[in-house]
This record gives sequence, structure tokens and C-alpha cells, in this order.
Amino acid sequence: MYRERASRLTGAVVWTNTPDGAGGGPVLPDGCMDLLWSEGRLLVAGPDTGPYVPGGPPRSWAGVRFFPGTAPALLGVPAHELLDLRVDLADLWPAARVRRLRECVEAAADPATALEDIALDRAARTAAPDRLLHRLVQRLDEGRPVSATAAELGIATRTLHRHCLGAFGYGPKTLARILRLQRALALARSGTPYAETAVRAGYADQPHLAREVRELTGMPLGELLGGG
Repeated sequence: MYRERASRLTGAVVWTNTPDGAGGGPVLPDGCMDLLWSEGRLLVAGPDTGPYVPGGPPRSWAGVRFFPGTAPALLGVPAHELLDLRVDLADLWPAARVRRLRECVEAAADPATALEDIALDRAARTAAPDRLLHRLVQRLDEGRPVSATAAELGIATRTLHRHCLGAFGYGPKTLARILRLQRALALARSGTPYAETAVRAGYADQPHLAREVRELTGMPLGELLGGG
């Protein structure tokens, strides 16, 4: 069963996922990165460009999901180096530090809260997130074109692309597609008809929505939402 709550770290979400026998679906691209805990391991989930299905038998997870573009500064690694990857935190931070953190999480009554404490401590030691990146995400999530957004932000398109690689793992056009996918899924899950979902989310039409969903998630929209 999946549960989430707002984090004490601004913009982040704390979540847990425990096996419930129903079979979990794939993790879909959302523009975010996560700090993860499962079976004694501290991991980092990099930005996804397609569906991710954990291997092996079902297991419990806890995580902190960071607002798009904020995790690389906290973790000290550019997002493009973690694109479509899950890596041990010890591959990014000194092994002795990660060992101490792992022991703290393992001893905690609530691993998710312990992960949140790690994120809060790290945030207190690093510079505040780049407000330009936050504004970029907001504007693209409103469906504004990349070129118009770059002009609004007063930054050249090429420079914007370079910033996006470090912050999101991919360029602004891919980020816009992923944010649009998430808008569409939220609408469709709320019961909005597919044709209306396509228009409101910013697709040209329903076939365009169908193509994008299949390309980014690996399955048709109806199957993705459990309708067969």
C-alpha cells in the first residue's frame, strides 16, 4: 500500500510503499528524484525517462521525493549522471558517512521520518534551490512553450538546456513532456474523459495523448489506469 505526506522540507514528499498482494505498477517519469530506503540499503533514484519496474520479489520501501530540479544540489551530483538509474548512496557520498546514516535509519521507529531528517540536515548545509529552476517547472507545468518560457526567464535556449541537464537529467522539452504526462494522468484518474483530458493537459488531440502515454510509460492509457 502506497502512502505519502508533505515533508517538513519545502516542496518534498515523504512516502512509504508496502506490499499488499495486489501487485505494484511501474514507477512513472515525474521529473523528480528520490532518496530511498529498503531492506537495509540507502539508495538514490535518478530521474526517469520511462517506466521503472523494481526487480525481485515485492518489498517495503520508504522515500523522500524531491521537487523537480532540487535534488542534485542536495546530493552533490548532476542529475544527468543518474538518468534512469538507482544507485547506492555510498556511490555518491563517503562510505563512512553513509554507514552512519544507514545505522540511524535502521534503528529508527519510522524509516521514512529518518530519511526526512537526512534530507533536512543536508538542505541546511547547502545553498537554497535555484529559484529560476522552480519558475521554469511552474511555467512548463502550466503548458507554456519552452522557447517562450526561456524568453520570460531571460535566458538563452542553449543555456537553459545546459542548466536542465544538471538539474533534471534531460532538456526542457523532455521535462515539459513529462510534466504534461503527469497532468494528463491526474485528469484521467479523476474520471475526465480521454478526449477532454488531451485538450486540458495540452495535447493536440486524443491520439497524440495516446502516443505520448505509450512512449513514456510503455503501455496504453486504459491499461495504465487499470481499465484493461
